Amino acid sequence: MPAATRPPFPAAVEPRVPRWVPWLPVVLLVLDLAAEAVVPDAVAAGFLLTALPVVAAFSYGPALTAGTTVGSLALQLALALRAGHINEQHHVWVYIATLLSGIMGTALSWQRTRQNRNLLHARTVAETLQRTVLRPVPDRAGGLRVAGLYRPAQAEVLVGGDLYEVCDTRFGVRVLLGDVRGKGLGAVRTVADVLGAFRATAHDTPGLVEIADQLDRAVLRDAADRGDDELFVTAVLLQYRPGSDCVEIVNRGHTTPLLLADRAITSVACPDELPLGLGHLGPADERSKPTAVALPPGHTLLLYTDGVSEARDATGAFYPLAPRLAALGTTSPDRVVTFLAQDVHEYAGLLADDLAILALTPEEP
Repeated sequence: MPAATRPPFPAAVEPRVPRWVPWLPVVLLVLDLAAEAVVPDAVAAGFLLTALPVVAAFSYGPALTAGTTVGSLALQLALALRAGHINEQHHVWVYIATLLSGIMGTALSWQRTRQNRNLLHARTVAETLQRTVLRPVPDRAGGLRVAGLYRPAQAEVLVGGDLYEVCDTRFGVRVLLGDVRGKGLGAVRTVADVLGAFRATAHDTPGLVEIADQLDRAVLRDAADRGDDELFVTAVLLQYRPGSDCVEIVNRGHTTPLLLADRAITSVACPDELPLGLGHLGPADERSKPTAVALPPGHTLLLYTDGVSEARDATGAFYPLAPRLAALGTTSPDRVVTFLAQDVHEYAGLLADDLAILALTPEEP
């Protein structure tokens, strides 16, 4: 699977210290030996080695830290013996200080190693749960080539307030892309609820509008449970039947999809209804039908959240999505998504909002 089609969830790895930190004990040892070479014989330069076990604890395990303690004491004794001061009182206190430093360093190393294991376990569990909520985008689904990108504004949480799903059903391929109002754990909960409702209804509900209505009621129930009258989700739903030359689209308050054909970039004209969770505020008898949009091979439909269209540069100017795509000169879903992944980052730097993109094109017959 191309890298662009996967959510950018980093694999859980054990936290690592910067590359230069493991070299600090070596640097300290070299400085100590250099000082020993230049100072008079009457002075033992092993005083610097007192800190060596604690420095080693930041990079190495308890066994190696304890070994560093033993080595430091042995080298201090050898240097003091060379200077003829091995039994002097201030040297004895240096040996004791080095021993205490070694005990504390070994304990610190053990605690650091234990915390790293616990953190790695927690990250692995979190990654598994979050991948269950937001699944990787398939390369192909029901006659469509698909590419996607998901990039939360806070990379450490892995899943933000944007959502997507691609389901290959008996009714055709059904796609959902949306954006939850709000941020944080509350938004992640809504993402999980909406995706769960969509996955359950996409396989059993004949009509795309009916699916949107069920999602609307799911968000409304979630809002009532939380006592949040302002909770809503903007969403665009899509249906594609294999072999068809068009897609059906229902837009519930979301950013307008774009149709890419060579260098022609056009907005998809479809009714923009109230977001999910706010449908009860509009007339029930004015629900529109899905909009049919021609999608022949070689054309790509781009769904995206406002993390793309509202990304700003240093001057506050919005990301010029359509002109950038027109200049790209390709409609390949993989290349479009890969380009946007890099170009939006270069244009806006750190993201201020979550970002989700889906690009879909029919397979060549």
